[in-house]
Amino acid sequence: MAPIIPTSSSRHEIPRAVFALARRAVIVAGPDIARRSARNALLQPRSLSVNSTQKVTLGVIVGYTVAIALLWNLPYVRWSLWPFKMLVIAFHEFGHAITACCTGGRVKSISLDPREGGVTHMQGGISALTLPAGYLGSSLIGALLIMCGFNIVASKIASIVLGVCFLLTLWWARRDWLTIGTILAAVGLIIACWFIKHAEPLRFVVLFIGVMSSLYSVWDICDDLILRKVNESDASVFAKRYGGSSQCWGVIWSIISLFFMVGGILAGIAAFPEDWAEQEDDSKKFIPT
Repeated sequence: MAPIIPTSSSRHEIPRAVFALARRAVIVAGPDIARRSARNALLQPRSLSVNSTQKVTLGVIVGYTVAIALLWNLPYVRWSLWPFKMLVIAFHEFGHAITACCTGGRVKSISLDPREGGVTHMQGGISALTLPAGYLGSSLIGALLIMCGFNIVASKIASIVLGVCFLLTLWWARRDWLTIGTILAAVGLIIACWFIKHAEPLRFVVLFIGVMSSLYSVWDICDDLILRKVNESDASVFAKRYGGSSQCWGVIWSIISLFFMVGGILAGIAAFPEDWAEQEDDSKKFIPT
């Protein structure tokens, strides 16, 4: 049988048929390819580029760090930190209390004093977890507040929780006129910020409390173990029960607290890339004021 030799017309028809089949395959598989591309894009790590709005926030964090370090030790003016110090002390004691309840313990009482600190009387629980939970719990809460401080809507949500926590501290705090007055003034500041430029200043209040709560753990450990050498700090009790030195455990907890703070900053940069205008528009839609 003689071989079939394709003509010139058939040579042109074959590529056309292949092209038509390829085009049809792309049309059919197009949505699936698009979905896979979108999924792969979501799985790729997001870049942590810092925009101009976030640069301002980072600058404010640095300013707060310096201001808190100065106000913490200056006589006659450090009382201005009392309501915020009372709150972060409450966060510290809440860490003890919540961990005790989660590990089978029971909380008998909590007392707060901005001059002398706080104390949580517990029964039961796992002390290996409840003792460090005060410092690490308050620093974790501080990191979450720092993250919320990068966005107005997130700060609105955080401020509601903070307002409730401020009022709860009056239940456990030492009831003198200075403590009551400063706590009510702090609650009034939060409420007032809701009505200024669609709650934009609220970001900076939440950010301030977050920075103070994060750094409170580090400063309190240094104050107890290095400057005053308190024998009954959480770290000293932990060292007596589980070995090591109180300074060693204090340094470890301080490093963890700083990691929490850095994590809160990075999370805020990644989660809230919106600029001032976009944040203000979002704030107008969430409990507008």
